Amino acid sequence: MLALALVAGLLVAPVQAAVASADGFASVAGHGQVTTTGGAGGPAVTVTTAPAFIEAIARPGPLIVQVSGTITLPRGSNDGMYPVTSDKTIIGLGSTAALVGGGLNIGLPVDDDLTSPPANAVHNVIIRNLRLSGASDDLINVQMFSHHIWIDHNDLSDGDDGAVDIKRGSDLVTVSWNRFHDHDKTLLLGHDDDNGAQDAGRLRTTYHHNYFDGSDQRHPRVRFAPIVHVYNNYFRDNSYGIASTNDAGLFVEGNYFYSVNNPGRVDFSGPLGRMVQRDNILVDCNHAIEVRGSVTDPRTLYPYTADPASSVPTIVPAGAGVGRI
Repeated sequence: MLALALVAGLLVAPVQAAVASADGFASVAGHGQVTTTGGAGGPAVTVTTAPAFIEAIARPGPLIVQVSGTITLPRGSNDGMYPVTSDKTIIGLGSTAALVGGGLNIGLPVDDDLTSPPANAVHNVIIRNLRLSGASDDLINVQMFSHHIWIDHNDLSDGDDGAVDIKRGSDLVTVSWNRFHDHDKTLLLGHDDDNGAQDAGRLRTTYHHNYFDGSDQRHPRVRFAPIVHVYNNYFRDNSYGIASTNDAGLFVEGNYFYSVNNPGRVDFSGPLGRMVQRDNILVDCNHAIEVRGSVTDPRTLYPYTADPASSVPTIVPAGAGVGRI
């Protein structure tokens, strides 16, 4: 039996959670980082209170932060958004670890004048096996040239703004095996139509095996990104699935759309985007996936194996969310 030392809500303990490797764009080398490893190589702590959690995720250096039970984050003066520093793994223990009432901010403070990645950009962060709900802003916000971020096997719901927003020059991100539900504006990729100076040529992101379980829109809504890979996701009862604008390139592959009004759009809001589709299944949808232009095939960028789209309604609900790693 493990011996734990409890100090102000922080338990020092060996790593108990499953170890896995990032895939998709989070595994691609760039910006001086080979792949995404999070807090690997650093110590592990288990946190049970908000002060201990907030202190741990803000520490310098590699650290594995294990969340035990439900932690309610105070709103305070920062609207409940708490900064995560580089080289962190934040992972829930078991199937009951939860962050309630606040969100995670991965990135430096907003600076509109900064148009290239700074040397101190936040990087190498993993978030896994957590329930996040009830934030008054975003549940997870990735910004200001942050890179090598892996968001995997979480349950996200009931935030006031985005569930996972990725913007302002962030790059090389994977969002995988998450369940999104009871949420409106789910996934934003790219800040706004006037932010090309930061976002153009960046925002390379993979979304795979996510369960969009009645969440309304933005799965994702994309601007400027040269290539975004959306594969093997299960879309169920959404107003729209994917939107590509501002010349963003979406490669949409092996997804299953059930009862989605607009599965994929390029004629949306703002300048047109690009979209290529391969091997998707649409059931009880009101429109086809809109296609336009060309997009680089992800097979030329990283290795992956896409499951048959017909298997997605079975394997994704069974495998997405918490307690399944």
